[in-house]
Amino acid sequence: MTSNGWLQISLVLMIVLILVKPLGAFMARALSGERTFLTPVLAPVERGIYRISGIKPDEEQGWLGYALSMLAFNALGFIVLYAILRLQDVLPFNPQGFAAIPADLAFNTAASFVTNTNWQAYGGETTMSHFSQMTGLTVQNFLSAATGMAIALAITRAFSRSSAASLGNFWSDLVRSTLYVLLPLSIVVALAFVAMGLPQTLDASVTATTLEGAQQTISLGPIASQEAIKQLGTNGGGFLNVNAAHPFENPNAISDYLNIVSMLSISMALLYMFGALVGDRKQGWAFVATVFIFLVAGAGIIYWAESAGNPVLTSLGFDSALGNMEGKEVRFGQAMTALYAAVTTGLSDGGVNGMHGSFTGLGGLVPMFFIQLGEVLPGGVGSGLYGMIVFAILSVFVAGLMVGRTPEFLGKKIEGREMKFTMLAVLILPLVILGFSAVSAILPVAVASIGTSGPHGLSEILYAYTSAAGNNGSAFGGLSANTPWYNTTLGIAMLLGRFGYVIPVLAMAGSLAAKTRVSASHGTFPTNTPLFAGLLIAIILIVGGLQFFPALALGPIAEHLAMLAGQTF
Repeated sequence: MTSNGWLQISLVLMIVLILVKPLGAFMARALSGERTFLTPVLAPVERGIYRISGIKPDEEQGWLGYALSMLAFNALGFIVLYAILRLQDVLPFNPQGFAAIPADLAFNTAASFVTNTNWQAYGGETTMSHFSQMTGLTVQNFLSAATGMAIALAITRAFSRSSAASLGNFWSDLVRSTLYVLLPLSIVVALAFVAMGLPQTLDASVTATTLEGAQQTISLGPIASQEAIKQLGTNGGGFLNVNAAHPFENPNAISDYLNIVSMLSISMALLYMFGALVGDRKQGWAFVATVFIFLVAGAGIIYWAESAGNPVLTSLGFDSALGNMEGKEVRFGQAMTALYAAVTTGLSDGGVNGMHGSFTGLGGLVPMFFIQLGEVLPGGVGSGLYGMIVFAILSVFVAGLMVGRTPEFLGKKIEGREMKFTMLAVLILPLVILGFSAVSAILPVAVASIGTSGPHGLSEILYAYTSAAGNNGSAFGGLSANTPWYNTTLGIAMLLGRFGYVIPVLAMAGSLAAKTRVSASHGTFPTNTPLFAGLLIAIILIVGGLQFFPALALGPIAEHLAMLAGQTF
């Protein structure tokens, strides 16, 4: 590790920290329907959308109505995207002449982009037409992110209101999230990417002559626009197969910085927005501090592990001073690859600028464990906020047990009904991840897709279902996942990880909204202090460790110990 590497990491995180308050304050006003500097331009558009769609933004919904509207909207999005992929060969803007997507891959991809996962079991530039990329995938990048933001707003209202029967209007929350936040930021970031050299064209490809005189076909397309919403919406799906390691998606160090800042900006700002809307900005900063501690620690562990090198490669004659450069872009090095890996898995983004499967065992463990923690660090756009609230409720419940008091969070008493919904949400990820991984580790048709034997092979399977259920989308890279088994089961894991988690969270929000908000007393455990942030960190680690440590011990931990002993598989 070098001081230059830590300086780069610090600079990126400092930029994000500077953006948290102004962006969070703007979103608090815009998503509450208050006037902002964009109102004169966008308010007529917003009203026009309501008139055309028949939406009555003032008609609020209870938690069940809100949940049913969200499910119906996403079910329709799934059907439309599936149809686009299946009919790709007869739809316009297909200059490459790509065939229709097979049914199992279309199911997997539709589930992936509707759930904000963006897992890709295909090579984008060799499989998807421009129409599929723009009308199918990019549209869902906006809508899946906006869905997460809408749900986060509903959860926020559960704490900001007292004795309320409703959580807001899903349709107006969806429109405002898209119109006032995602769309304007995407335009700005896309233009910045174009200025840096990212292609934005409807041409299929360009032919270049190599230094040896051979002809090479280089794929093109509307890359900059998809790259912008990919990162801002924590989607992560790449237009090109190698994602942000490709120079057309990530051409230089500045674009790499912009990628990471874009990934973190909205999710971090939502934590501040939560504090602003519930009337306790210190609570938002407590969440921000929790996230930053995890990100710095995670990036530091990956950076240290990769800089320490691989004894197996050293024994083959590689310079140990270079560390482990396998699977990393020389343009970015170990420091920025480590930060990118920690951020993209702490979020539900899944974009990568290096190959996670080429990390050391310890270096690969951190991204996997970050996803298994529920991706609350800071998690996806919207989903990270309500995931953090779930852990906050669990933390105050544990604190209440220790002191013998009824737990409270932001003036709402946490009782048995809320804890049942909380535990239903917490248990969905281990159930899906460990259940499907266990079956796939013994099923011959699933084992046949493993690229490496031993602990790394188990890690490939475990990471795939972790990424799917956690709605992340990144991969170790050695698993041949484009098979009927993996396309189907990973698609089911994505749907359960998104909607199986959201429904109990919304039910919990409905229960909390109906409660009277009480003022803090001398006996109330404050949740906006460093003490609470420390407890929250401990609860997140303990829950994640209890659920996943045995599986991690058989995969990345065993692999790292074998590497230190000079053993290969």
